[in-house]
Amino acid sequence: QVQLQESGPGLVKSSQTLSLTCTVSGGSITSGYYFYNWIRQPPGKGLEWMGASASSGSTYYNPSLKSRTSISRDTSKNQFTLQLSSVTPEDAAVYYCARGTGYNDYTKYDYWGQGTQVAVSS
Repeated sequence: QVQLQESGPGLVKSSQTLSLTCTVSGGSITSGYYFYNWIRQPPGKGLEWMGASASSGSTYYNPSLKSRTSISRDTSKNQFTLQLSSVTPEDAAVYYCARGTGYNDYTKYDYWGQGTQVAVSS
């Protein structure tokens, strides 16, 4: 059984960089043909795909967030990390990590983390 768990600060100050980590258990992030995704949901809004790290090591980004987003991975810890720079209160959301056989397609995700709430102080 694959499990994903997000971790990181619950509160970030405006203009700072948000860093979140997703720890994966039950399977290696370098095995198979999977995409490890970051998705967020602001209050009262829909899901927004942010980017993904593929098992191959390739990364993919939402063009609207690409200038502020970086996704990396630590294969020794079976983790992948999201960094979002220059945050504003509009970046406040529940942030999820999820595994799928595609990236910007929620129907292809088979495992999700429980999500972590991030607030941004102005």
